[in-house]
Amino acid sequence: MNKSPYQILRKAIITEKGLLVKERARTLVFEVDPRANKAEVKAAVQNAFKVKVESVRTSNFQGKMRRRGRTSGYRVDWKKAYVKLKPGEKAPEYGENP
Repeated sequence: MNKSPYQILRKAIITEKGLLVKERARTLVFEVDPRANKAEVKAAVQNAFKVKVESVRTSNFQGKMRRRGRTSGYRVDWKKAYVKLKPGEKAPEYGENP
């Protein structure tokens, strides 16, 4: 089954660390679909942003326990992907470091 790049890439992670890595190491940081593998993430970034990808690293995160009064529950588990661009590729603009 073919997924669109926007089903695999959920959102860009715009944090201080994410923007620093983007500027210094040509690496984009995304929250991705937990079932997506590295090859799917690579293809999705190349299709969505029209750039060449050198490598992809992924990391799974457990959902944190949260309370709301007497009720408690867990946030959903999620997956983060660090996508390194090939030398000479321009990183797309989706957030700025102040």
